[in-house]
Amino acid sequence: MTIVSNVKQCLANVKSIESQLSSLALNSMDDGAKRVFHEAMSTIESVKKDLQSRVLELERLEPQYKGS
Repeated sequence: MTIVSNVKQCLANVKSIESQLSSLALNSMDDGAKRVFHEAMSTIESVKKDLQSRVLELERLEPQYKGS
């Protein structure tokens, strides 16, 4: 597995985690828990943006991996 593939897989996992945190925040009855889930989502969103930027950079450096 290439570095680009690994980073893309990591990005997919982070997106899944973000979605799960969103679901937990929406379904939680406890306001404190909702706040914690939203804070975690914000952190994950930042990580997701960093990974997306890295994927674009890797694809720019290695065009053969673009779209794979």
